[in-house]
Amino acid sequence: MKQSYIYITVMIAVLLCVLTVFYVFPRPTFSELERRDLTELPMFPSMESDSLQSGAYTAEISRWFSDTEPFREELLQLSMTLDQYMGLKIGSPEEQVTFHAADQKSNEDADMEELGMVTPTTDDREIEDYKNKQNATEAAKIAHAGIIVCGPEGKVRAMSAYHGVNGGNTYARVCNEYKKAFPDVNVYCMVIPTAVSFYCPDVAKQNTKSELATIRNTYSLLDDSVKAVDIYTVLGNHAQEDIYLRTDHHWAPLGAYYAAERFAKAAEVPYRPLSEYNKHVVHDFVGTMYGFSHDISVKQSPEDFVYYTPKDSAYQTTYIVYTVNKSYKVTAEGAAYKGKFFGHFKDGSSAAYCVFMGGDSKITQVRTSQKNGRRLLILKDSFGNALAGYLFGSFEEVHVVDGRYFTKNMKEYVRDNSITDILFCNNVFKVYAGGDNYRQFLKQTSWPYKGRNPAVPKTVSVSQEQ
Repeated sequence: MKQSYIYITVMIAVLLCVLTVFYVFPRPTFSELERRDLTELPMFPSMESDSLQSGAYTAEISRWFSDTEPFREELLQLSMTLDQYMGLKIGSPEEQVTFHAADQKSNEDADMEELGMVTPTTDDREIEDYKNKQNATEAAKIAHAGIIVCGPEGKVRAMSAYHGVNGGNTYARVCNEYKKAFPDVNVYCMVIPTAVSFYCPDVAKQNTKSELATIRNTYSLLDDSVKAVDIYTVLGNHAQEDIYLRTDHHWAPLGAYYAAERFAKAAEVPYRPLSEYNKHVVHDFVGTMYGFSHDISVKQSPEDFVYYTPKDSAYQTTYIVYTVNKSYKVTAEGAAYKGKFFGHFKDGSSAAYCVFMGGDSKITQVRTSQKNGRRLLILKDSFGNALAGYLFGSFEEVHVVDGRYFTKNMKEYVRDNSITDILFCNNVFKVYAGGDNYRQFLKQTSWPYKGRNPAVPKTVSVSQEQ
């Protein structure tokens, strides 16, 4: 009988502890691991609402309760630690290679889109051995076939596997269409390989395919009047340097430096050596691959995020920022404002890659002290963010437009800003997925979206930035 009382007392104490944790401790509102806002507590509906009788409201309450558990991130990390050896192990133990199959969609929707994780166009459906390739979810898996994690403890590298076969047909045609639309403008095409091209261990190559095949196919389909900027060999020659981030899907700013140098040579413009830049370091950086892979070893392998800003160079930066909804569709445009091109992030920040322009959902215009009459427009995904800052000594103006966010008519924009050079600068996943957004830019009427800010000035003002 006494043992029964002890058991009941212990169970009540445990229950009270659990209730205290769930009802007293603060609930998180953002997941650093999943890079998303957590579910918000729903407002109590009116008595006339059907959500009470249908159970929709209680379902929302339940979703909020489970999605915002106290210590949620710590519990997820504990779960990942316990499951660390549950993935597919490849090769001998000393090689320490793990393959994480992508069996569910990540919450990092914006990054997934920029990696090409969208339905490819009809012309680019060339993967014969992949089932259900007409399905959007399956198409996402084609582009994001899993994460390869390799390397010793504390220095692991995580890379997206690539499952494209040739591809780039539509993207090449769009580049050609731009040259036809702007016959007096220099048009360039730079396809950026990802880390898997240079760092994939031999034992894991069965889980990925050749990015070089897609790059070569894309370049082979360009008109002679469109200049291919082949950076694959350039990056390969510097692969022993830190040209790609270990814990993020982006390249490192140093890789972008070598790519920008190759582009400047193709464009026949001056280019500054790295000695003319100031070096900055964000320590203990862990990027997007932690959330993509859910591999605790990535979290335990922070790296230095190193970026460079030009010395003794006067340049003026102006932004037009877009408001986007949860589906990443532009709903409004803000007034042009003065700002800095390079930001600052503290050590340990997972957002350090946003040091360039603060992100993607904007139009950026940089006026430099270079007076050669050359005005560059970069059409890019977020890989291009790290490249633009190296070209302030090469062009009189540098305009940066993201392929997901643009409300102008491209023909009007090129004319009004006297653009002389257009660089398509996208990673190979995006190239494989096609370039229909860029094609739409040529056709669309300015301001097709609701919520326009009528205060946007017609003349863009600029500010001095050192």
